[in-house]
Amino acid sequence: MPPPRRPNGAKPQELLTALLGDFWYWREEHIPSAALVELLGDFGITPAGARSAMRRLSARGLLTVARNGRTTAYGIPPRTVAVIVEHTYRMLTFGSSAPQWDGMWTVVAFSVPEEDRGLRSELRTRLRVLRFAALYDGVWVTPHDETEAALAMLDELGVTTATVLRSTEAGRESAESGLREAFDLSEHALAYRGFADYYEPLLERVNAGQVGPAEALRTRTEVGADWRRFQETDPDLPAELLPADWERDRARRVFTEIYERLGPVAELRFRQVLARVSPDLAQLAARHDWESVSALYESLGDRARGDTPFERASEARRLSEAARARQSRSGDRER
Repeated sequence: MPPPRRPNGAKPQELLTALLGDFWYWREEHIPSAALVELLGDFGITPAGARSAMRRLSARGLLTVARNGRTTAYGIPPRTVAVIVEHTYRMLTFGSSAPQWDGMWTVVAFSVPEEDRGLRSELRTRLRVLRFAALYDGVWVTPHDETEAALAMLDELGVTTATVLRSTEAGRESAESGLREAFDLSEHALAYRGFADYYEPLLERVNAGQVGPAEALRTRTEVGADWRRFQETDPDLPAELLPADWERDRARRVFTEIYERLGPVAELRFRQVLARVSPDLAQLAARHDWESVSALYESLGDRARGDTPFERASEARRLSEAARARQSRSGDRER
C-alpha cells in the first residue's frame, strides 16, 4: 500500500516552497523564474502551472519578487526563512522519541447548539489540529498540555459555553483503556506500514547508487512531503498509550535514510538546473541535512515564531486536511 497522499499529489505551490526551503534557505538572492520552471518540470508541472504558482505565492507573501529588465526572479522573505528552518527541524525530529507524559490529560468540554453546525464543525476541526480526539460528543481529550492553545482557540471562535480542564483519569488499571480509546490509531498504523512498504524498495536502490540526480530531487521532495503529513496528523501519543506493534520507528528509519542519502545527489540536480541560467547562483545552493538544520535551529532562539505568511499558509493547510479527514471518516465517533 502506498503512503497516503493528497488528492492529485502535491500541488505546484507546495513543491516550489519545499524546493526553495530545502536548497535556498538563508539566501537573499533571487532565482530567475526560468530555473524554477525547469525544476518544477521534473515533477510534471507545466510551464504555465509553474508560473501561476510563482505568482500566487508572491501574492500571498510567501515569495518576494525581483525584476531586472525582462527577467523575473523569486526569493524567500527573510522572516519566513527562520520559520522554514523551524518547520524543517520539526519534520526531521518528528517520531525520534515519544513525548514524556505525567499522566495528565487536557479536556475540552463544550456545548454548541446543533443548529449552529458551521461553528460545531470548525471547532471540531480546530481541536483535531491541536491533537485532541473525541471521547464523547462535546468532550475532547489529549495527553498533551494544550491548555493555552485550546483557550485561545475557543476565544477566537467565540465559544463561551466550553470548559478546559487538566486532570488525571481515575479508576483505570491500564492506560490502554478509558481515555486512550478516544484515539483510533488503526489508520495511522496502516499508513506507517504502507509508507515503509512503499519506500523500502527505493531505499535499496538508493543504497545501490541507482538513483540519478533528477529522480533524487523529485523523490527526496516527495518523501519529505509524505513524512510531513504524518507530523500534521499523528496525535504523537506518549509511549504508555501506543500499541505494541506501532511501526512509526520503522517508517521513520526509512524516511531519514532516504532523505539524508539522497541529499547530495538532489542538490546536484538543483545546481545543474540553476547553472543553466546563472552559474554564480548555482554555487550558492545548499541542502538541508540534520546537522545544518540543528545548528540553524539552535541559533534562532524565538525568532522563528510569530505571524508570517508561511505560518498562516501552514495553518490553513492543516485545517483543510483536518476538515477533509473529518468529512471522509465514516462512522465518526462524535456523531
